[in-house]
Amino acid sequence: MSAANQNTIIQTIAADMDAVNSVIRQRLHSEVPLVNQIAEYIISAGGKRIRPVLVLLVANAYAYKGTDHHELAAVVEFIHTATLLHDDVVDESSLRRGRATANALFGNAASVLVGDFLYSRSFQMMVGLNNMRVMQILSDATNVIAEGEVLQLLNMHDPDVTQERYLQVIRSKTAKLFEAAAELGALVAGANDAQIAAAGEYGRSLGTAFQLIDDVLDYAGDASEIGKNVGDDLREGKPTLPLIYLMENGTPEQRELVRSCIEQGDEQHFDTILAAITSSGALDYTREQAVNAAKRAAEAIADLPDSVYKESLLQLAHFSVHRNH
Repeated sequence: MSAANQNTIIQTIAADMDAVNSVIRQRLHSEVPLVNQIAEYIISAGGKRIRPVLVLLVANAYAYKGTDHHELAAVVEFIHTATLLHDDVVDESSLRRGRATANALFGNAASVLVGDFLYSRSFQMMVGLNNMRVMQILSDATNVIAEGEVLQLLNMHDPDVTQERYLQVIRSKTAKLFEAAAELGALVAGANDAQIAAAGEYGRSLGTAFQLIDDVLDYAGDASEIGKNVGDDLREGKPTLPLIYLMENGTPEQRELVRSCIEQGDEQHFDTILAAITSSGALDYTREQAVNAAKRAAEAIADLPDSVYKESLLQLAHFSVHRNH
């Protein structure tokens, strides 16, 4: 799917996105200048804003007419941004979305603390909506995300991580917020429990597809397009699906090399590992898993009434696997 098609998705909710951006600007404000500076730096980096887009598309697909979805979309973006700030500190990353990370610019302490500010601000906003079900979905999601982060930490430098253990990290760390965003869109629009659950399944499967393609791009992407350093996962000793597949299906020599690279966080052998991952079919296998997840996402919303918003949700599922950044 081309950038043009991605823009079509955004165009269907352009006015809503403008409203969300103004909520974000307004709610980011703090009396503490450094909080403003870092929060502004992160939010203005843009990114695909997929999670807020999900809230808006699903709410509109259920013909929602109020403005609470703008607030919820901003909440979801704040939670996501807080996790990015913390993630980059944990991973010691220096690049995100093609720019220096906040921790590289402002230091770890400031990044962690501003992440805390964004988390707590998002909870203030949730309380303002005065809806217990909204708070339940978001508080569960943030808790599961935190568990996923810890689980990923335990998996670092561990060459014996299984596909199941790795997919559990994806479900917790990435897919959970996609799931919550889609559920909130349905909930705010007054959808019934079955419809909210279907929206959640769409979000969860979409998030899984996105993460798996990110894993592929970490080996086969172009740094200037994906906006981070190719090979970061290997440097961090992160066993993602392409590596796990190679560990399970490669030659004894390849397995030995992968094992030592994961244990050491060794990127000197990146080219050798990349060649092995490519020739073993690990990237094709990972892409195939992503395509299956995107299909599950599309199936989950089959019963949604036809509209430009449903069409955009289906395009988004397609885009999740056919992209290069």
